[in-house]
Amino acid sequence: QVQLVESGGGLVQAGGSLRLSCAASTRIFGLYTMGWYRQAPGKQRELVARISSGASTNYADSAKGRFTISRDNAKNTVYLQMNSLKPEDTAVYYCNALYGINYWGQGTQVTVSS
Repeated sequence: QVQLVESGGGLVQAGGSLRLSCAASTRIFGLYTMGWYRQAPGKQRELVARISSGASTNYADSAKGRFTISRDNAKNTVYLQMNSLKPEDTAVYYCNALYGINYWGQGTQVTVSS
């Protein structure tokens, strides 16, 4: 069982920045594909960004050019740097770890005010 603990959410004005962190409790963190998903009220959970074990990344169109996903395998942590935030980025953001089995964090709220 892998525990994922997110942090870094909060309230920010439009145009501002936040950095989310997700710490994973596994000795083989480097083998996991790590991702950030989000779910806004009344909407389905959607992929925001993903980084493979080899550090290849992919982003949702809505995140391209504004968000950056990165990982620090020495710290068992994945990050999501979010810049130029918009009100439509408001959602609960979830960390995901995939290596045969999917694991999810508890989520962290991001609220962007206009």
